[in-house]
Amino acid sequence: MAQLWGGRFTKETDRNVYLFNASIDFDKRLYAEDIEGSMAHASMLAAQGIISEKEKDDILEGLKKIKAGIEDGSLEITDEFEDIHSFVESKLTGMIGDAGKKLHTGRSRNDQVALDMKLYIRRQCAEVSEDVKALQKAILHIMEENICTYMPGFTHLQKAQPVTLAHHMGAYFEMFMRDRDRLASIKTRMNTCPLGSGALAGTTYPLDREFTAKALGFDRPTGNSMDSVSDRDYLIEFLDALSLIMMHLSRFSEEIIIWNSNEYRFVTIDDGFSTGSSIMPQKKNPDIAELVRGKTGRVYGALMSMLTTMKGIPLAYDKDMQEDKEVSFDAIDTVRESLQMFEGMVSTMKFNNDVMEASAKNGFTNATDAADYLVRKGMPFRDAHSVIGRLVLYCIEKDKAIDDLDINEFKDICPMFDDDIYEAVSLKTCVERRLTDGAPGEQAMLTAVKRYKEYLDR
Repeated sequence: MAQLWGGRFTKETDRNVYLFNASIDFDKRLYAEDIEGSMAHASMLAAQGIISEKEKDDILEGLKKIKAGIEDGSLEITDEFEDIHSFVESKLTGMIGDAGKKLHTGRSRNDQVALDMKLYIRRQCAEVSEDVKALQKAILHIMEENICTYMPGFTHLQKAQPVTLAHHMGAYFEMFMRDRDRLASIKTRMNTCPLGSGALAGTTYPLDREFTAKALGFDRPTGNSMDSVSDRDYLIEFLDALSLIMMHLSRFSEEIIIWNSNEYRFVTIDDGFSTGSSIMPQKKNPDIAELVRGKTGRVYGALMSMLTTMKGIPLAYDKDMQEDKEVSFDAIDTVRESLQMFEGMVSTMKFNNDVMEASAKNGFTNATDAADYLVRKGMPFRDAHSVIGRLVLYCIEKDKAIDDLDINEFKDICPMFDDDIYEAVSLKTCVERRLTDGAPGEQAMLTAVKRYKEYLDR
């Protein structure tokens, strides 16, 4: 059992205690960040005259070899080591001798792991954002192809007013824009370097924290050494952002599942992103959408786990905080895989435009426009609302759509109707008259598409 401590102990740690305490099985994921931070620390130690230039060069060369060995498979990370920090330091010392033992000068595992996690999460903010962007590109392509594809818009899962497929997809584009904004904001807010904080009270060595912060791409060093080693706010914010991404994916999944059903038939999911039944040969199941919907709870669980872990921890570092890694790594993997699978599914599914348009026409989605028609003729809106309510009831009794009525049926309900009612309640008119910013009208949607293209090109 390779550990970085033990001088004041009279016997070895119980094997089961060691395994329970160890984090190597999951924090080995941080090897690149641990090596990157160690290289910056070694360079700073040399710049401050704490170690020699020769020792620094040996350390940097050794760390590069360790990283290369891990990545080409010639160096295996095993549970012989307590954590990734002890693995790297032990291998380095074995490789270059006593100079390797000087790497930890002025540093604690507390500020070391705080640094590793910040470096890792900072990178994940960027990589998750790119995954979201790839999905946005797929959504934008659907929008460009369906500016005038009519479909019903819903409230309370009931048909409400006609919209277009481009307009509906634009709602999700906006959600994912907010997700990317959140990730960028988190990345900016967390960009302070904890290295040099020591265990909790800094160090007596003349460290240059500005040096390491700059070398590692941070804006500045953290401002309080106790907070530096015990802060996981940035991680909780990140898990919150991941949870919101999954919530948006889950809402999208729910709609695709509904639209894919025999009752709706708005979409056909590609065979490559569907599965069948072991007993029912006719089945084609939307498993990707269902799994994404299900995995959302898993990511929520990671957020609640971290909030619960952190709520009762006194300053500064406590071992409870080791629990930040497994749930976070799992959440990151889940979100990134979900985004990538979802992008593939959305990019390949086919929309049944005729079915969507017929659904909009037969669902009285143009009822509001029929009321607006009477208002333009001079009737107060509240009275027009009542007239169209009676008109809809008549259509239900006769099993007709509003625009299937002949003019006499219209006039029997209200003599203010005239032949121009047919143009007023056509889906094309209903949609194209809605030209306010954010509405589904053609010009409004072309403006939105242009804006989204510019956003993705930034």
